[in-house]
Amino acid sequence: MKQSINRLTARFVGTLCVAAFVCSSLSATVAQAGEGPGRLHLPAKGKSQGKIVLVAGDEEYRTEESMPMLGKILSQKHGFDCTVIFSMSADGKYIDPNNQEGIVAWDELDDADLMLIGTRFRRPNEEDSKHITSFINAGKPVIGIRTATHAFTGGGKFGGTLGHGQFGRQILGEQWVAHHGGHKRQGARGVVVEDQASHPILNSVSDVFAPSDVYTVRNLTDKDEVLLLGAVTETLDPKSKIIDDKKNDPMQALAWVHPYTAPNGTEGKSFCTTAGASVDLVSEDLRRMLVNATYYLLDKDVPEKADVAFVDAFYPTFYGFIREKDHYKNLDMQPEKYGLGKTPSSDDPPGTPEWNFRARP
Repeated sequence: MKQSINRLTARFVGTLCVAAFVCSSLSATVAQAGEGPGRLHLPAKGKSQGKIVLVAGDEEYRTEESMPMLGKILSQKHGFDCTVIFSMSADGKYIDPNNQEGIVAWDELDDADLMLIGTRFRRPNEEDSKHITSFINAGKPVIGIRTATHAFTGGGKFGGTLGHGQFGRQILGEQWVAHHGGHKRQGARGVVVEDQASHPILNSVSDVFAPSDVYTVRNLTDKDEVLLLGAVTETLDPKSKIIDDKKNDPMQALAWVHPYTAPNGTEGKSFCTTAGASVDLVSEDLRRMLVNATYYLLDKDVPEKADVAFVDAFYPTFYGFIREKDHYKNLDMQPEKYGLGKTPSSDDPPGTPEWNFRARP
């Protein structure tokens, strides 16, 4: 139960057309194809291994950047057919992460094999909720990153007694609890749980560092397989030392596999990590862990060392809320601007600490 976990130690309506792309072995060529508003289709290179829907939509951790990047890796390097769906403005004209009711194209889940979600306090309407409910009622696998523990909010339900606000705890194993490390001051280093070192999700995963701080995790049970613990580090430097005090005694779970029960009683499985800010994904092994989890949850052989090199340059924005009125309207970011062969960038939000451990344009 909870105590046994605590005892563990050392361990994104857009334009009517969006770009679809076909990538040859030498270069990417661009062709226009109607894909529907508010979504980006990243077709599999070669024969498709299955369809993944990546859901972007959070105010703080820049999933509008990270989900297209991960979709490129999964589609171009691993053969999955990927669609990213975004949080759009109320008028549907641009990506607006601050619009909690803005995620469109939930119907993409209807024929999806896996959902990778990183949303924060989203409010799907009744019709949109039906697509999510149908997906989890089929027992299909879910990968959650960072704020997916509090992916939804509001009074709606996903069927039965599963309310929007209960998605994190019941489907991923945990809900929003608290920040455990110092926000924007202390990072998180992944520590492999000793008896999980040979788990396929950890194939060639040994050096995970996230400049987003460690979350408090207290609702996992003995049914959850904790793979990584999150050690609080002194600073945001990837080479920072682990602090030697009670913050790391015990260390909090950072990544785990969770067996879930859908509203209709169907059993499914999920993987969750409380790391996942776009700057966290500078970490090659964090990207590799998410790719490994995709293979694992889809019952495919996990590569010994999955190729997770960026398909296009990746310029992640540091995490933080952006409350400036019309910021996203003026930015005018469209889903297709994150397509193959494209690398958008944005200024860091106010109050960002100096963090020079990423590529910038």
